[in-house]
Parts: sequence; C-alpha cells; structure tokens
Amino acid sequence: MIRKLLFLFALLPSMLFAQHTIKGTFTPAEKFKFAFLYRVTAETSLFVANADVAEDGTFEIPLDSNTIPGTYRLVYAQPQDQFNFDFFVNNKEDIVLNFDIEKGLTFDKSSENKLYTSYNRSMALVNKSIRNYYSSGKEDKAGYTKIFTILKNTQDEFEKASEGMIANNFIKACKPYIPSSLEDVSTFSKNIKSNYFSNIDFGNKTLQNSNFLIKTTIDYVIGFIDRNNPDASYMENIDTVVKAIGDNPKIKAILLEILWNQFSVENNEVVANYIGSKYLLNIAKANNNKELANSITLFKNASIGNIGPDFNIEVKDENDKIKVSKLSKLEGSNNYLLFFWSTTCSHCLDEIPQLKEYIKTKKKENIQVVAIALDNDLYRWKDMTYDYPDFLHVFGEGKWDNPIGDQYNVTGTPSYFVLDKDKKIIGKPENINEFKAYYEALEKANINASTEETKN
Repeated sequence: MIRKLLFLFALLPSMLFAQHTIKGTFTPAEKFKFAFLYRVTAETSLFVANADVAEDGTFEIPLDSNTIPGTYRLVYAQPQDQFNFDFFVNNKEDIVLNFDIEKGLTFDKSSENKLYTSYNRSMALVNKSIRNYYSSGKEDKAGYTKIFTILKNTQDEFEKASEGMIANNFIKACKPYIPSSLEDVSTFSKNIKSNYFSNIDFGNKTLQNSNFLIKTTIDYVIGFIDRNNPDASYMENIDTVVKAIGDNPKIKAILLEILWNQFSVENNEVVANYIGSKYLLNIAKANNNKELANSITLFKNASIGNIGPDFNIEVKDENDKIKVSKLSKLEGSNNYLLFFWSTTCSHCLDEIPQLKEYIKTKKKENIQVVAIALDNDLYRWKDMTYDYPDFLHVFGEGKWDNPIGDQYNVTGTPSYFVLDKDKKIIGKPENINEFKAYYEALEKANINASTEETKN
C-alpha cells in the first residue's frame, strides 16, 4: 500500500503541471523568423510566450496548466496588426497548425479549431449556393427551400457538435437569417440586415475577448450602405450598432472608438464627427479619457466647414516693419492656403518649390500662402524662408509637439488647408497636384459666381 501511495505522489507533480503545446509549421520557411503568442482580450492583447522558427519552418510553444482558455493570436512578422492570425486555445488539447502565406491557416490537430474551420467552410459553401440561386434570376421554389434547409441543418449540426467548446459561442453568434418562404433578392438582403445582430450577445465575455465583435460591427457598418448616399448609411448603421450593443458601456466605448478611428484615418469627417459628437466624446469624458476627448475635439475643429483655429503670424505693416498679427486678422485675399511642412521632409522639399511657381501665377488678392514649418532647426528654416519671399512664414517649434500642428490635427507633412476669406476651412487637398486641381476648380467657380452677380 505504501509503495502505491509513493507511486501516486510521484505522478502528482507531473499531473498538476501537465502542459499542452502549440506546434506549427510556416511555409515558405525562409520567410519566418519568430512566433509571438498573445491572449486576446476586449481591450488589448496580452503577451504569453514566443518561439524562434527553425530553418524548416517549425516552432513549438509550451502552455502551462494555468493558461486561460479563449482566443489567442499568433504574430509572425511586423507590423503586428497586419501579420497575425487567431485561433482557440482550450488548454485541453495540443494544437498542431500549418500556416502557408498562399493557402492560409489549417489545423492538423485540435478538435476545436478543426471543427470551427469546418463550420466556416460549410457555411461558405451554402452561402455560395444562395448567391448562385439569386444570380441565376430563375425562380425555383423547391430548389430555394432545399438550399435553406441545408443551411438550417448545417447550423444546427455544428451548434450541437460544438457544445461545451469555446467555438460554440461563435457558431451561435453566426447563426444566419433563414427565410420562412421564398423571398426576392431585395427582400432577402433587407431581412439579413434587420436580423444581423439577432444572435449576437455583446455581453458574452468569450466574444468580447476576441476580434469577433469588432469584425462583425465593422462589416455591418461598411457593408450595408446605399452607394448613392454612403455617409447617411454609415450614420444610420452606427445608430443600429449602438442600439444592438445595449447596456455594455465598456464594449460600446471600445467599438465606437475603433469606428471613429477608422473614419478619421480615412478622413471621412462627416461620419467621424457624427460618431464623436453624438456618442464618443461624452463617453470619453465620462471615462476621464482626456487623450481621446482631445483627439475628437481637435479632429472636429480642423474639419471642413469650421473656422480654422487661430495662431500668431508675423507680417509687415505699411512701413515694412514686422509686427505680430493673427490668422483671423489677415485681410486682402479671397483664399488662404495653410501649408504645413518641414525642412527635413523630402516630400515637402519636392512640393514647396512647385507651390512657389504655381502661386507666382496667381494674384495675391486671390490667394495667400501661410507656410507653417513643424520643425526643430530654427536656423535651417530661416535660411530656407528667403527662397519663398511671397509666403507668410511661421516657425512651428517642436515639430509634432507644436500647438498649431496639433490644433489642425496634422499627422504628416506636407499638409494643405484651403481657407476662404473668413478663414473657414473649405478644402484639404492631399498633395500639390490635388491642390492645383482643387484651386483651379475653386477659381473657376468664383469667376462664374462673380459673373452671375454682375449680370444681376
């Protein structure tokens, strides 16, 4: 009896600390050097472990007994947000995977990940049949019923097979809309949209700790739009998302910030400012998130239609003496171009001479350039200003920490802001060529308006 007890005690440590592993093979092997494993949470990704990739493309990451089940992310190159893939770790099984740059992710071992992969493939095949049915333009009630019977049975079978698995949360959330009778493509599309969030529980912690809610939300907002009026569609869809999220303030804040970032990066000011003004700014203030609140405010202030934030400018008076004035006090031109640049920016150094030559062809009463250098080298900047005597020059000391650049939400140079005579922002061309095209159209419109006014 004592020997048996000693034997059990000898086994106990290995049972308590038994480990599962994640093994994988990357193809082609020479393209991969490392693998970093992260656990995905609602707010961020937490580092777990890393491994070097061997010459044959293989790697192995051990998991300890305390590994938390959920969605995990494997990063295999930089930047991390582009080169990664997600999968489930339940800490009940070993995982063996293959990742091919061309073919994507497959699993040799892991019942949970293999089942979820099979589910996605099966649903994709049925959805392909649905698309083929509608694209054929033919009405076949029996064939239509058969397709959706297969869709329902496939969903039911995978829900049952995944009971007790992490994947079950995602499979249930993906439950598709199934019509009760034959619907034309327009009705079917409307019903898919109206039922999009029917099976998604935004309070589900497993879904929160993954990219599922983010992906489905973005897909909905940008996927169901009226091509003739996309901004109105985006805003309507955002309202629907907020309603679907319900009483989940943390998730609402996360998803709205992601949507705001997406539209602000794309410089869609209408939608970004809608999200910020209607929802996100109040949330940021309530959460004491000063950085986000400031970003929302600065983005809106520098948007088209707003008066350009004011700042000091040195100008010459009637006696050619230098005095300090302000942007808001400038007079004598119908338009003003704020040109943000830097003495170390190669694109700026390419475009500013072109801007000089172009402005020389225009009358000062039509347009005046205010060149703001976001820079640290005062002497280099001063020397360069002598080459551009027709510009009004401002030294934005501190480069990216300069208040003028911050007020205009400048994230790169060169940046162009076209203002009218009242200093309202009316255009934000991307580069010198866009500015030329924009200003030519603006000048033509001004001439036509002046001609009509003269006639009347």
